[in-house]
This record gives sequence, structure tokens and C-alpha cells, in this order.
Amino acid sequence: MQHPSDFPGEYLELLIRKRYSTSTIKAYTSYFRDFICYFNQYDLNSITPQQINRYILELIQNKGISSSQQNQRINAIKFYYEKILGRKREYYQIQRPRKESFLPTILTREEVGKMLKRTVNLKHRCILMTIYSAGLRRSELINLKVEDID
Repeated sequence: MQHPSDFPGEYLELLIRKRYSTSTIKAYTSYFRDFICYFNQYDLNSITPQQINRYILELIQNKGISSSQQNQRINAIKFYYEKILGRKREYYQIQRPRKESFLPTILTREEVGKMLKRTVNLKHRCILMTIYSAGLRRSELINLKVEDID
């Protein structure tokens, strides 16, 4: 039986030795602590892949975790079983979510026209027209040089 305060010390130590970023260490330890609390009646070594899958599913359904948080939680769990316990990578097959892709919000011609008409500063109007007509990103505009313009 696992008690939440029995957080494996080697877990944190190995994250540090492997030079994981501070934010990754914080996320992994937090998510793994949640995992330990959830399975506090079990020995961590006896938890099955099916139980882990049900745990992740419950987080999705009841806590509405995002796909990126789902991946981080899976990675935190895998880190323990694969890196700390030295189990093979095939230990469990957890379904990974498909990466969400979002289309950018685009302005209509009318919205662009209104924006240009309301911009009274000539420099700002020129910047907006250049971005729009050339389809530039902000960083591309910032790095634009006079010789780049034909």
C-alpha cells in the first residue's frame, strides 16, 4: 500500500540528473504525486496498464484535462516505470491523444478595410498594409529591411 507522502526520492533526483527543465520537473512531480494519491491503496509496482488507462480516462472525463496535460501526465507515469524501475518501454500501451490543430482566425476584407480607414497615423497604416498585402508575420515585419522591398 502506497502513502502519498512516500514519494520516491529517486524520481526527483533522476529528473534533476537528466537535466529536465524546472517547469518539466515541477509538472512531472505534481502529476506523479496525483497518481500516487489516486492509487494510494495499491503498491505502485502492481498497478496494471488497464488501471492507468482508466485513471487517464477519468481525468479526461471528470477534470477535463487538455491533450497536452494528458501527454505530460502519461510521460510522468512512464518516467517512473521506465526510468526508475527500469521496465521495458512496452510495459503499457497508453493511447496518446491526437495533437489538436486550430485554424487561425482571419479577418474579412471588410474588417481589414475598416481597420485601415480608422488608422490615422501614416506609419501605422503603412505597417498594417504591408503585413496584410505581403502576408507577413509580426517577426517578419520587424526584421524587414529596405532592400527586401522591391
